[in-house]
Amino acid sequence: MDLPKRRLVIVSNRLPIVLEKNAEGWSVTQGSGGLVTALAPVLRNRGGLWIGWPGSSEDNLEEPLAVAAKETGYNLLPVFLSNYEMEKYYHGFSNEILWPLFHDLQSRCKFDPEYWQIYQQVNKKFAETILQNTQKDDYVWIHDYHLMYVAAELHNLKSDLTVGFFLHIPFPPPDIFVKLPWRSELLHALLEYDLIGFQTLRDRRNFIQCVRTLIGGTHIQGKGQVVTIQMRERVIKVGSFPISIDYKNFEQQTETKEVADSAWYIHENLGERKIILGIDRLDYTKGILERLKAFEKALIKYPDLHGEVAFIQIVVPSRENIDEYQVLRTEIEQMVGNINGRFTKYGWVPIHYIFRSLDKYELHGYYRTAEIALITPLKDGMNLVAKEYCACSVEENGVIILSEFAGASAQMHTGAIMVNPYDVESIADALYQAFTMPRDERRVRMHKLRQSIKKADIFWWVDSFIQAAFTEKLYSFPVLEDYDYSAQVADRSSVKF
Repeated sequence: MDLPKRRLVIVSNRLPIVLEKNAEGWSVTQGSGGLVTALAPVLRNRGGLWIGWPGSSEDNLEEPLAVAAKETGYNLLPVFLSNYEMEKYYHGFSNEILWPLFHDLQSRCKFDPEYWQIYQQVNKKFAETILQNTQKDDYVWIHDYHLMYVAAELHNLKSDLTVGFFLHIPFPPPDIFVKLPWRSELLHALLEYDLIGFQTLRDRRNFIQCVRTLIGGTHIQGKGQVVTIQMRERVIKVGSFPISIDYKNFEQQTETKEVADSAWYIHENLGERKIILGIDRLDYTKGILERLKAFEKALIKYPDLHGEVAFIQIVVPSRENIDEYQVLRTEIEQMVGNINGRFTKYGWVPIHYIFRSLDKYELHGYYRTAEIALITPLKDGMNLVAKEYCACSVEENGVIILSEFAGASAQMHTGAIMVNPYDVESIADALYQAFTMPRDERRVRMHKLRQSIKKADIFWWVDSFIQAAFTEKLYSFPVLEDYDYSAQVADRSSVKF
């Protein structure tokens, strides 16, 4: 399908580069995330622009940004924020209100009115930057919860730009969302976008229920991946677009000699034990403490696991300057120490704990060599670790234990072992099921998962969103149904292939 060759403008909290100052000046490192990988060729083809905070409050960045733009093939435009704005808008409203609230953890919210004021102020700054550097025919695609209010500010500035929005985290149901003091203002702001994208059908349904509950005079119609909300004279598209990974890149990287050597080294140091792998950013939504308790329960309940498994828990540092995250790290390390102190015996330590970032060869090596991936967030927009693990399981010998409350469950529930992340007993049983699973069943499950992720990769995600934005109808894009937790049964082995 031929789509209009309109310039694409991406707007996110951060630019897709990392700037670091050293004795010689500024060094620029290109971003390596899936979003950057997927959008870079689209931006190059359309002469695109990426707008975001550069990661520094210094404003003398013209030269390093020009160098970065030359390398990427598209323009980079900074939005400069003061330390005070970052504290109130980013650490405050975004991560002390929206992040916990949208992950169903409202007891962790700090509803400070000043946070809301600065959030609007920063979103207005982004809107002004967009308006000053775009033309009417540009398509503006804004990303994530930090910038939910930008379309409202563009409306206040009398903009006639076409603007889409994608939320990378979950959207809460009405009984959670209504606890936000600025619920009506934020919901009206979202309805200023022309297309709103969510990770799952459940997130889209939660949003629509909030609109029906809190805003009158709306009419919702349609079915499938994209529906419409008619509000006065405007029609807003609302769709489900589950984000994914660059499957081909992960698969190819995993088959390199460097990754094969890394995988061999990992297993050589752990003997013939089956590896259970957990990889998470340090965050209270990831369910790391509950997972450790479940592993401990498995060691108690199934003694034949002793000496036969090695649980590698990798925690990537995040927000280390925030007290709550420092406390979480301490709790994790104390629990690891307690479990190892209780169960360690000569020649075997049950948990190997790593607190640092990994390079790509290490990461892919762990993915490739681990027989079991334990991915149990309390709530997650998608969880790309689950998809990365599958792409790297080139021998198709791995098993995923996956939280019901990860967005990835909609796509992966028929191949993964599904668990309630709060139910340590069921996770312990799932660990033993994975440990004893026959090779043929492992292969069938993993093959099914890999084919699904290969088909709906990160480029599929970009294409489906852009086609929804530019056309009246979608074609050939399957709707990924919700995982139905009510269908969860005790006998997980009853899943048929």
